Order: sequence, then structure tokens, then C-alpha cells
Amino acid sequence: MRAARTAQRSPAASSAAARASRLRAVHPMLWAAFASLASGAVLCVIGWYGVSGERFAERQLPYLASCTVPGAALIVAGAVLLAHGRGALAAARVEELYGLLVAVEGQDPAAVRAERAAAPLAVSADLLVVPGGRLLHRADCPLVAGKPEAVPPDPGLLASGTTGPCPICAPPTERTDPTAPPAPPAPTGSEA
Repeated sequence: MRAARTAQRSPAASSAAARASRLRAVHPMLWAAFASLASGAVLCVIGWYGVSGERFAERQLPYLASCTVPGAALIVAGAVLLAHGRGALAAARVEELYGLLVAVEGQDPAAVRAERAAAPLAVSADLLVVPGGRLLHRADCPLVAGKPEAVPPDPGLLASGTTGPCPICAPPTERTDPTAPPAPPAPTGSEA
């Protein structure tokens, strides 16, 4: 029994471990960015202080070459690392949130997506139409559910053939009178 539970949790646990390792991989990049920015700022301050203490340009060049230019390069590198690290951190967090939204404990995410795709969106037998619209909807269709302006279609509108079925809820189109009782289900092979 315990082995079955472990086997069921292993895909979820492995994906959680993968997300955690991605987050751990991002944090050193952010620390490197902050360290690069700080050391670049320190070098620029040292270079500025050295240049400001010298009167002649020949004596200022060593400070520019050894402190100010490398300090500016470190500041640029730190800014690039910071931008990339924050983008990677945001992507890892979005992926983690997506995994939390779509994951069902103990089920494969692909199986959950297939199950949701196979489930019908609307199952009501009552038909509705929006005034001025050309589509017939089931009463529980997400496009008309809760809309007070959606009304049952009149038989003349259905008989005219100007309306078509909604592509979302796919209502039956063979009924022409919304007040008529629904047709009985077709017999299956086991009932015959």
C-alpha cells in the first residue's frame, strides 16, 4: 500500500523538486549580480577619488584604466545578470503557479488535460438565443449563462433556418420546437 502511494506521488514530487532546483539555480545568479554591482560601484568610487587627486592627465590614466573602466564594466555586467536573473526567477514562479493550477494530486497533467477536453461544457436541453444573434445556445452555455437578455427562440426563427448551433456548447439542431419534449435516446447495441 505504501509503495503504491509513493508511486502515485513520485511524478508530483519530481516536478516539485525540479521547480525547487530551478529556483535554487536562479538565486546564485542574483547574488552574483548584486556582488558585481557593488564591486563595480566601489571601483568607480576609487577611480574617481584617484583621478580627482591628480592634476595632470598622464597621472589620471592609470586610475581610469585600473579602476573606473573595470568598475563601469562590472556595473553593466551586474545589471545584465540582475535582469536575466529576475526574468528567470519570474519564469520559474509562473511555471510553479501554472503547475499548481493544473495539477491534480496523483494524476498525470496530460491525463487531466485530456479529461477536461473530453468533458462537455454544457449539457442542458433548453435552447436560448440572444436577440439579434444567429447562434443557438444551450441554457448552461458559458456564452449565455447568467445573461437575462438570452431568451428561448420562437418556432418561426428555428423554422427559418437562419440560426446555427453554437460552436462552444454544440446544441442539437434537429429540434424545431423548444416546447416539444426531447426525443428518446437511440437504442444501443446491448438493448436491441
